[in-house]
Amino acid sequence: MKLDLLAAMNAERAARRACVLVSDLDSGEQRLVVEAALDEDPLAPLLRAQLRLGKSGMVESGGRRLFLTVQAPPVRLVITGAVHISQAMVPMARQLGLDAVIIDPRTAFATPERFPNVRLVPEWPDEALPRIGLDRYTAFVALTHDPKIDDPGLSAALRSDCFYIGALGSRKTHARRVERLTEAGFTPVDIGRIHAPIGLSIGAVSPAEIALAILAEVVASLRQGDGA
Repeated sequence: MKLDLLAAMNAERAARRACVLVSDLDSGEQRLVVEAALDEDPLAPLLRAQLRLGKSGMVESGGRRLFLTVQAPPVRLVITGAVHISQAMVPMARQLGLDAVIIDPRTAFATPERFPNVRLVPEWPDEALPRIGLDRYTAFVALTHDPKIDDPGLSAALRSDCFYIGALGSRKTHARRVERLTEAGFTPVDIGRIHAPIGLSIGAVSPAEIALAILAEVVASLRQGDGA
C-alpha cells in the first residue's frame, strides 16, 4: 500500500469516519473511497453492502476482481441508566463487539461493582455527551424512566446522526415524552427516529430478555436499516 493511502486511512480512522480501500486484484491498482464520497462512487452499492457487513472481502464488478478493505469505526452503545437492564445488556453488547458506555449521575447505581470493566460516566447526560460525542456509528439507549436524565440524552441523540435511538417506557410514557420533546422544538419526523416501545417484540419480561430485545433491534438497524 502506498504511504499516501495509508496516511489517508489513518486520518479517517482518527476522525471516526468509514472508508474502503479498493484493490484491483488483476492490475494491482488501489484507491481509497472515503465516507463523504461514497454515494458518488460507481461502486457505491457494493461498497455500502460491504460496509454494512463491517467486513473486508472480495467482490466482482465489470469482470474485475476487487478486494474491498473495510475500515469502519467501532460501534458504540451509549446508555443512560445504570439499571438492571443495563447490567444484563453490557456483557451481551461486548460479545457483539459493541463498545458500551454507561451514563448516570446517580452514583449509587453507577458503580464499578455493578458494572465491572465498563466505561462509567457518573454525570448528567448534557454534561457528558458533548465530551463523548455522538455520531452515525453510535446507538443511543435511554433506560432510566426519569425525564431529567433521559430527555437531555434523547435531545442530544436527536440532534446527532446516531443510527439508532431507543427509549424504555410504555406507550403512555412515550406519549408524555413526545409532548416534552415537541415543546423543546423537535418535529414529528425528529421524534419518529426514537424506537419506543424499545426493542423487538419478543414478549420480553426479565431484564435479560429486554436487553436481548434491545440489542437485537440495534443490530437490525445496523445491518439491515439505514444505520452505520
